[in-house]
Amino acid sequence: MQKFRQLISLFAAVILLNSCNSALQSFKKGQKKFDNGEYELAIKELQKASAANYELGKTNYLIAESYRLSNRAILAGEYYEKALAAGSRENDLRYHLATTQKMQGKYQEAAQNLEKYLSGVPSKIYKNKAQAEIDQLEEVEALANKKTYIELKPLNINSTGAEFAPIIQGNDLIFTASRKDIIYKNNGLPYLGLYRASLNSPTELGNPSLFSTTIFKNNANEGTPTFSKDGKTMVFARGNAGKRSDESPDVDLYISKNIDGVWTEPEMISVSDSLAWDGCPSFSADNKTLYFGSNRAGGKGGIDLYRANIDNAGRFGRAINLGSDINTAGDEMFPYVSSDGKLYFSSDGHAGLGGLDLFMAVRKNGEITVEHLGIPLNSRFDDFGLVAIDSTKGYFASNRDSGKGDDDIYYYENTQPDKKYDVPVIAKETPKKKIIRYFLAGSITDMNNQPLDEVKVAIIDNSTNQAIDEIYTKAEGTFGKVKMEEDKSYTIVTEKNGYFTKREPFTMVGKSIPLELLTKAETDTTFYASIKLDKPEVGKEITKIFQIAPIYYDLDKANIRSDASPELDKIVQILNDNPTIKLELGSHTDSRATAEYNAKLSQRRADAAVAYIISKGIAPSRIVAKGYGESQLVNKCADGVNCTEEEHQLNRRTEFKVLSVK
Repeated sequence: MQKFRQLISLFAAVILLNSCNSALQSFKKGQKKFDNGEYELAIKELQKASAANYELGKTNYLIAESYRLSNRAILAGEYYEKALAAGSRENDLRYHLATTQKMQGKYQEAAQNLEKYLSGVPSKIYKNKAQAEIDQLEEVEALANKKTYIELKPLNINSTGAEFAPIIQGNDLIFTASRKDIIYKNNGLPYLGLYRASLNSPTELGNPSLFSTTIFKNNANEGTPTFSKDGKTMVFARGNAGKRSDESPDVDLYISKNIDGVWTEPEMISVSDSLAWDGCPSFSADNKTLYFGSNRAGGKGGIDLYRANIDNAGRFGRAINLGSDINTAGDEMFPYVSSDGKLYFSSDGHAGLGGLDLFMAVRKNGEITVEHLGIPLNSRFDDFGLVAIDSTKGYFASNRDSGKGDDDIYYYENTQPDKKYDVPVIAKETPKKKIIRYFLAGSITDMNNQPLDEVKVAIIDNSTNQAIDEIYTKAEGTFGKVKMEEDKSYTIVTEKNGYFTKREPFTMVGKSIPLELLTKAETDTTFYASIKLDKPEVGKEITKIFQIAPIYYDLDKANIRSDASPELDKIVQILNDNPTIKLELGSHTDSRATAEYNAKLSQRRADAAVAYIISKGIAPSRIVAKGYGESQLVNKCADGVNCTEEEHQLNRRTEFKVLSVK
């Protein structure tokens, strides 16, 4: 009986081991799919790991992220909550959980998570938006009670897939739909293409057909077209080969011409930025301007709306950001300019009910007023891509839960045009344009937090490499105020005799405050920088002082790797800024090979690093190469100790210390 019980225990252990191995393999497969942007496949593998209770914090977080990054944020909330309950400490988890709670109408819960998020270490990407969401909560709750006299009807062409971006062209409705033969691994739906259906009535359309065989590309997403007034020119978006969206923004704008009834082979337009996501284009009614969304560098945050003028020859001018009245720290997309000059767009940065909401912007007397379009055009889900037939009716898309599938197209009509809302309009007119001024101030102390006076502070504009101001600290170690410009980056250079001259970065990118959040006509906002200065002393290691990472080498190699060059460039800058110091570059090896061989290898590494610095114009007398071989290991990995490659890598390094001070 004893042996029988032992066999049962052994059998159970084998089953448990096999189960653990299976869960681990599912997790690894899911993580790989996630890293490749194949979110639907990642979800299937990660759910297997979750069912087996494998690393629930990490597994459920990756499932939630997979849903979010494939535009299914409403499905992510459950898994963010599971990840949080399992102890996940992912930095942005609470922010993303709050956005899903907002889409569920749980505004107070969302606010609580946003406050907890901001009390931690919020990322630069979401910090401003999280604060804006909290500040907008009262307005959002009022919006939830703002009803209109609009009635909605879904179109008969909607399916379990995605249909969106409707636009009327002649007697047809052109729309974007997931109906191709190849599955887009990002979201598990077929790739997007352009289709047409005849408008038999506003809601009953003919059978959809492919828009154009010339435009059609089976293994790419195509959509969101806009047409010139004569219908002969079309601009649309194409891209997304399935890679992770925040690492491969491969969506661009293309143009095609209709010649004798046939659309020409699409070509990328000049205003499209190949390094950015560019999409949802829209011609103005007079065809003199193209509006579109882009996450290109220099924006207000996320995806912004831009415009580009079009000359008489059809050439596009440079892209111009629509500014902070329209753009926020969130996403602004799907612009549409009606014949009466109103700009309709979707945003998750302005105060809204959840996800993307529909807004209308109107310019009057030089001032821009942005108005939420209310319920039922807006919901707790994504509502976007509105196009107007006239002032009372049109089409838009939404992924609200009353639809057939992913995104569906709806026809809307105002049944009482003489009435607008049954509650006061939330948007408030501003009597005069709001002005906000930004300043930089700060304090400088020594390493013991004692204030330093008479420190020269130069503020360098990185775009011109010119100082915009030079000031000195007061007795209490403070300086300021220096006027800053939106979306610019700066360098703060501090100098004082007997201390290291130091450079600290400061950026205004992403720090602009949306004007709609301001309560006064004029507002001053000051940012603060705290800088610590250290004294140069013989033998002092400078890596931490200047935030320099040790440079590393490949096994048995002495060449300077690409990841080492930026750190050596910092050393060049430090030597230029501090002409009184002399540095030693000490290089090291791991314990593999003989001590004699490693001594020579480390010297070659030090020599290579010194040669690089000398090549940048530093005098040879100011820097010394020293090889230490394997004599100064930073971990346990001595001869005979079994270590991973990552552990050995830590020993193959070059470090920097002060050799002398004049």
